[in-house]
Amino acid sequence: MKIALYPGTFDPITFGHLDIIQRSSKNFDVVIIAIMENIRKKPSFTAKERKELIELCVKDIPNVKVVIGSGLTIDFAKENKASVIIRGIRAVADYEYELQHATTNMLLDDSVETIFYVSRPEFSFLSSSVAKEVALNGGDISKMIPKEIIEKVNKKLKV
Repeated sequence: MKIALYPGTFDPITFGHLDIIQRSSKNFDVVIIAIMENIRKKPSFTAKERKELIELCVKDIPNVKVVIGSGLTIDFAKENKASVIIRGIRAVADYEYELQHATTNMLLDDSVETIFYVSRPEFSFLSSSVAKEVALNGGDISKMIPKEIIEKVNKKLKV
């Protein structure tokens, strides 16, 4: 059984994240979405809230499960028997950042591969930060995040 781990902060999940989840779910038996802590980010939603939002968006993808992770991603992948870590790349800046992490993970344990999914052009600008900024300024986020969670995101951000 091929298990893939898709780690991230997902604060909140966007159409870009969801596209990678849908695409990877066709290539792996199980895709584990791992909500991980990133010390460089201050999330707007708690890990539990993010888990609930993601579960609403992936409920129709049977081989996807959502968990809250901690520690090193490579260790969490091994704990969950994942042979692959999935990462999305939108632009060159993402590649440099992701390459550094993939190489570090390879040094720590080369039994887990990192696979990059290139963002579809329509999502290449999209990030959770962009979606939150648009929402905080009263903009329409319906082309950025799934409809299942728009009301919850706007309520949390008090829009």
